[in-house]
Amino acid sequence: MEIKLTTPLTREKVMNLKPGDNVLLSGTIYAARDAAHKKLMERLDHGEALPFDIAGAVIYYVGPTPTREGEVIGSAGPTTSLRMDAYTPRLLDLGLMGMIGKGKRNDEVKRKMVEHGAIYFAAIGGAGALIKKTILAQETIAYEELGPEAIRRLEVKDFPVTVIIDSNGNDLYELGREQYLAWKKEEEEK
Repeated sequence: MEIKLTTPLTREKVMNLKPGDNVLLSGTIYAARDAAHKKLMERLDHGEALPFDIAGAVIYYVGPTPTREGEVIGSAGPTTSLRMDAYTPRLLDLGLMGMIGKGKRNDEVKRKMVEHGAIYFAAIGGAGALIKKTILAQETIAYEELGPEAIRRLEVKDFPVTVIIDSNGNDLYELGREQYLAWKKEEEEK
C-alpha cells in the first residue's frame, strides 16, 4: 500500500510512517547536494536567510543530469546521503522535516531527526530516468554557478520514496539486518 503525502511536511503528517512504508510525495521539494549544503552553512554563519523556507521542507539529495530538449529535468537519481550528514543537524534545528537520498545516516542525524520528528526517505538509486517523470517543474533558486549541484525548487507529483528512518529513529537498514539474522538463525536450527 502506498501512502500519499503533500509537502510541506509536519510532525503530524509523518508520525505514523514506519520503515519500509512506500510513500508518494507531491508538492514542492528542494534539490541540494553537498556543495550547496556547504554554501547554506556559510549563509547561516553570516546571519543571512536561506534561499527557501526550511520549515517543513523536504530536501532531495540530487544533482540532475542536463535537461534534454522538451523535458523538464534530466535524470534525477539520488546521491549518497552521508555526504550531507555534517550539515543536516543544523538544518533540522531550523525546521527541515524530510530528506531523500540513499544510504545510511550517522547517529547525530538520527538523534536530531527524533528530536524534531523528521523523516528520511530513500529514492531508488539507478532509477533517475524514471524518477524524473514525477517532476513536473523545476527552477534554479540559488547557486547557479554550481551547475547540477545548484539548489532547485522541484514541483513533484507522486514522487516515489520509501521510509528508511522514521520520526522515532527506527532504521530500516538496522531492522532489516536484525530480521535477516533472526531468519538465518531459525533456518540453521531446522
